[in-house]
Amino acid sequence: MRTRLLRFGLYADEEGLAWVGALVDEAVAAGGARLVGRAVLRTLPGSGTTTADLYDLLAEQWAREHPGRDPGAREPVELRLRLVCSLRTWRAVRKAVLRGLCPQGTAPHTCRVPWCTA
Repeated sequence: MRTRLLRFGLYADEEGLAWVGALVDEAVAAGGARLVGRAVLRTLPGSGTTTADLYDLLAEQWAREHPGRDPGAREPVELRLRLVCSLRTWRAVRKAVLRGLCPQGTAPHTCRVPWCTA
């Protein structure tokens, strides 16, 4: 088993982060992986690049999908997860999280938490 990294760009507030965290916990438990690290970043280590600069497209997406609504405390962040698992399990966990983030698939819809994979 190796330690593997999952990264997700999110435009979320504390409630949205908690919801995504629950999706992650469920996917990790179902996949049999071991979560050994979870961090919410606002600046990328070693580069000084802010997640606001990197994931500004997610804020734009939210604004287009919710015209005139106040974004509240939402902000672009990166969720980094360190898992101990096989490559097959890592792929299964990633797929399960993505399915949870986007349950409607490719049909046009509004995301509860705008996201992208990093």
